Amino acid sequence: MNRDDISWSGPIPAVTTPFDASGAIDRAGFRANIDRLVKLGATGVLACGCTGEFWTLTLEERRALYADAVAAMAGRGPAIVGVGCIGAQETIALCHEAEKAGADGLLVLPPYFVKLSEDEIFAHYKMVNDAVSKPIAVYNIPGNAVNAITPGLADRLADLDKVVAIKESSGDWNNFYATMIAVKDRLRVFCGPSSMFGVPAVALGADGTVDCFPNVWAGCLDLYFAARDGRMREAEALQETGRRLTDLFVTGGRTLYPATKAAMDMQGFPGGGTPRMPLQPLAGEPLAGLRRGMIELGVMAG
Repeated sequence: MNRDDISWSGPIPAVTTPFDASGAIDRAGFRANIDRLVKLGATGVLACGCTGEFWTLTLEERRALYADAVAAMAGRGPAIVGVGCIGAQETIALCHEAEKAGADGLLVLPPYFVKLSEDEIFAHYKMVNDAVSKPIAVYNIPGNAVNAITPGLADRLADLDKVVAIKESSGDWNNFYATMIAVKDRLRVFCGPSSMFGVPAVALGADGTVDCFPNVWAGCLDLYFAARDGRMREAEALQETGRRLTDLFVTGGRTLYPATKAAMDMQGFPGGGTPRMPLQPLAGEPLAGLRRGMIELGVMAG
């Protein structure tokens, strides 16, 4: 396999996993959010990634969400699911569950927490690659995973036969661009922090974007299409809003995932709800400040 064996492109939201106050998954809300995003222009969906709080989910919950993501997409685009675990055998087991559920792709993190050499990271991916049948998207998010997929390592991973794409979420433009240059002829390259630099990424040839912000702001979907179609004045305005939203969601006592869910709830969107511990729901001034900021940015009506 390589990039030509899949048709993944465009804005693919990383969706939340909604929990109710008791901690149970709101599976109906999860499916409804996916349906809403597709109707707004999403070309696929990524479930059980970082935005989906995968680290809080049991293996049984992940399996159920894989099936729900596939059902909600209903063939309207790829359902790509996160299967990240520290160990290769656990990752492979989740891959097989995702394959049984009908997922179109497997988002594979490097092993996290323990610092590894590039050879050790490559060995993990090779073991997973050799054990699965579905296409693999490599997930680079060193701020969360500790271990980074450097451009050189991405180049090595691109030669594995199931690896077809990379979600480059380092937040480092130089790393993103160097990775794209190294692998774009073999892998589909998706810009992770599209709210930060999705427009230049798409303008320079990125195949698509993956971001949490479409959950709260349809402009993050429009950003891709404006950049792709050369509507640069519109694209630049959307990029500015995306940058300012990013700052809003991670300052003033706020962190990204609780702020995302709070913003969804404020707008009456399905898929928000309470984050799972150790994350805490926003309250007090962080919540009030989020509301004020979204109104000031024109993302939400006052």
